[in-house]
Amino acid sequence: MRVSLLHYSAPPVVGGVEGVLAHQARVLAELGHAVRILAGRGEQTLPNVPFVHLPLADSRHARVSQVKAQLDLGQVEPAFAALRDELNAALRAALAEADVLIAHNVCSLHKNLALTAALYDLFCAARPAGFSARLVIWHHDLAWATPRYRAELHEGYPWALLRAPWPGATHVVVSEQRRAELAGLTGLSPNAIKVIPNGLDIARFHKLEAQTQALVQRMRLMEADAILLLPVRLTPRKNIELALHTLAALRSHFRRPVLIVTGPLGPHNPANLRYFQSLKALRAELGLEDAAYFLAEWSDHFLPDAVIADFYRLADALFFPSREEGFGLPMLEAAASRLPIFCSDIAPLRALGDGEACFFSPDEDPRRLAELIAGQLSESAAFRAAVRVRSRYSWEQIGAHYIEPLLMQTLEER
Repeated sequence: MRVSLLHYSAPPVVGGVEGVLAHQARVLAELGHAVRILAGRGEQTLPNVPFVHLPLADSRHARVSQVKAQLDLGQVEPAFAALRDELNAALRAALAEADVLIAHNVCSLHKNLALTAALYDLFCAARPAGFSARLVIWHHDLAWATPRYRAELHEGYPWALLRAPWPGATHVVVSEQRRAELAGLTGLSPNAIKVIPNGLDIARFHKLEAQTQALVQRMRLMEADAILLLPVRLTPRKNIELALHTLAALRSHFRRPVLIVTGPLGPHNPANLRYFQSLKALRAELGLEDAAYFLAEWSDHFLPDAVIADFYRLADALFFPSREEGFGLPMLEAAASRLPIFCSDIAPLRALGDGEACFFSPDEDPRRLAELIAGQLSESAAFRAAVRVRSRYSWEQIGAHYIEPLLMQTLEER
């Protein structure tokens, strides 16, 4: 699809809507669509998303400010109509080849009512012959529902456009509260208003390394509802087979539990290769190919410390079932990362985690161990919230599961 996104301003201008605009543009471009940003202020900040400068769309443009001062007093002067018509022409030219325009806040706020009116004329009141773009109105804020704006709003045109149903347009709000408010203002059925939340750029929030980001995508880690980290070499004393059996048992408790084993093969014993082969065979036998990941399959070397640290930030728990350890450094790393720790009850690990870790026998029944892990995690509000954010509120999930289907549906209705 050829998608344009419109707001008064765009990055690098800093603002909440500007940030949402940039994230939506990024994820839609990553999904393969041709995306452009249209705004009165800003510049190109994404290499694959062109910026189209529409100076009169800027809420702070001198002419826009002059007209707004008149409108705030309830005066609709000829300058308003002239500005509206210029914006209409500019939008029509900019959207000549667009499939859909996503207009952020400009149809529900009064920061540039000439822009609002130009959009209404172009898409609703006087659609030109041959103009085929569809309009998606994205409501973050509603002027008519905001008490501090009431003195600046008046009955009649153009203020009435901010609470009009906009025939033919698709309405999107960011929360259930906004849906109820918009339905009350416009008379639209709540069912006709889509709710799509804002999201979180998890990779940027955690400052993930590029290598980590590639591994996260390869493992579909954002779809996991329990991520267990096992940062060890592939040697028999690490008891990784218990981790695999436990992971299989965890499927009775979670939709998609994931185990990440980060280390390479131990370098000093040729038997480690046979052990690795046996682990891969066990993984296949248990049907865990899409759940148990040995990063040694993708790299022959130790991962950089920065990448390992990334996985501590992404994981839900440290799972450390070793039969033998000299010290147990992952215990300290997990503690520093505020991760819950599930580890075998051997002397070095007991010394490091006594009172702060959940211990089990290296020969524990995997089903009982799975019940222990699932029970501890499920009681944690922090764990439940992290899974919800990962599975529902990452921009990648929102783009793929909410925005793209909405745009496709909008175009099918054309």
